[in-house]
Amino acid sequence: MSVNTITASTSSAAGRIAPALLSVFFGLFIVGFVGFSPMDVVHNAAHDARHANAFPCH
Repeated sequence: MSVNTITASTSSAAGRIAPALLSVFFGLFIVGFVGFSPMDVVHNAAHDARHANAFPCH
């Protein structure tokens, strides 16, 4: 009878930093572009979402 073992591969630093940076840039896009958009509907939706998540916006 053989026993198969599965080893977990460790992530490199670059493999962990890339998703984190992508998340930061996506968040900045959402808050910066959509939150300060001249379109009233988009701005109000982002504004309400920021207040719902206790994010200070003014």
